[in-house]
Amino acid sequence: MKIKSWLLIMFFIVMIVPIGGAYGLYMWINAYYHDKSFAEYMEKWTELNRVKSVLNDPSLYTKNADLQQVKVLTSDQLAITLYAKSGFVYYSSNPLNSGFVSREVIMKNLFELQQKYNAFTYKEPIYQKGELVGIYEIQLVRKDWVQGVENRSWFVIASIITLFLAIYITVILLLNRKLNRPLQKLMQQMHAFGKGKHVESTIATRKDEIGELANTFLSMQSEIETARAHLKEEQQQKELMIASISHDLKTPLTSIQAYAESLQNPLLSSQMKEEYRAVILTKAVDMKEMLEDLLMYTLLQSTSYDVSLVQVEGQEFFDMALSEYEPLCQSKGFSLRTLSEVEGAYAVHPSQMQRVIDNLMSNATHFGTSGTTIGLAAISNRKLDWGFDFVNAALTQKKGMYLVVQNSGAGVCEQEINQLFEPLYQSDNARTKTGQRGTGLGLSIAKQIIEKHGGTVNMVSQQGVGTAVLCWLPLYKGADEQ
Repeated sequence: MKIKSWLLIMFFIVMIVPIGGAYGLYMWINAYYHDKSFAEYMEKWTELNRVKSVLNDPSLYTKNADLQQVKVLTSDQLAITLYAKSGFVYYSSNPLNSGFVSREVIMKNLFELQQKYNAFTYKEPIYQKGELVGIYEIQLVRKDWVQGVENRSWFVIASIITLFLAIYITVILLLNRKLNRPLQKLMQQMHAFGKGKHVESTIATRKDEIGELANTFLSMQSEIETARAHLKEEQQQKELMIASISHDLKTPLTSIQAYAESLQNPLLSSQMKEEYRAVILTKAVDMKEMLEDLLMYTLLQSTSYDVSLVQVEGQEFFDMALSEYEPLCQSKGFSLRTLSEVEGAYAVHPSQMQRVIDNLMSNATHFGTSGTTIGLAAISNRKLDWGFDFVNAALTQKKGMYLVVQNSGAGVCEQEINQLFEPLYQSDNARTKTGQRGTGLGLSIAKQIIEKHGGTVNMVSQQGVGTAVLCWLPLYKGADEQ
């Protein structure tokens, strides 16, 4: 039950139960008083008749009458007053009732047994030979009645207080169970999570607002733990990257230092000096490429870095982008086959897209078997005549275009394909070509650039045949709408 509904029900109960309880007590006491009053009335009337038989004597209503028998009838629960017809008090067992009373007051409510809170009162005139000689007034004190009323009044007060205390304690216990304890437990769990502990909350099973709050907390905990794990992984990658780049830069720097020191030898021939200068230049270029890769990877990891895309005509752009790799392949001992058949316009960052092709071609020459053919294609909705069967089978997108780089060689096992796109990961085959290492960031950079273009990257391979990287790019949105 929702807490809002529960509180409304509790409020209703707290309001209605005391009213119901008080009404029940009132009805019970009222019924008791009614029964008691009737019984007492009959009892007092019987006693009244006994006293009346004495007071009906006209001789009592004179100044010097013998009132001994009247005095015998009086007690602390029965008071008698005898009046003359003029209102003069002949006798009263109540010392406060003396002197003179007006005739109008005396003659009022005659022959009526009046029931008051603390006493019954009865007045009756006495006649002798048809002439009024006096009036008597009898008061029957309701001592037992008054005592019973007081006792039951205290009982009612005690019952109401008990009822309110019971309701109050019950509400406190229910509130503690429904709200306080779950909230305190949730606060303890949040405090524990704040100290780095993982929390498993059973409060989340509740079907109320606290359960929703606990579920929100667990979701927040999961997101924060995921973010922490991601940050930890990034930190580890950064530390590994610094160590790896430092190691990779150390090798060419050592070579540069050694060859630079050798150039100071005056006995070194001119041919050797040129060779040493060429080695130094090559090592410097390698270092520059490593640093550029590191800078680009760092930029791509930044959330504030945004790739600015421009609209290009696909066929024209990729004709130029694929046209500069023949010399590279020849220098590495490969032949190159290219194909550019692109339809439509695309949104690209020209220099970043060129970097993607550079990185993929660099990996193709490192992993490929020397003397074989490397395929480089930019195509829209068609297959490659020279593509491997498993490569053509992976060209499934009908819209957009594919950038394909294919080489022949040992291939890559299924378990290693995803790892190749992770930063700093390098296959052992990459070292066997020339004994040199790259940064291990090439494929990761290419993947991030393509994804910032709204595309996807995947690798397909067959061991003993070759490997291909397939980059898919979507059509420019304006062209797609046309």
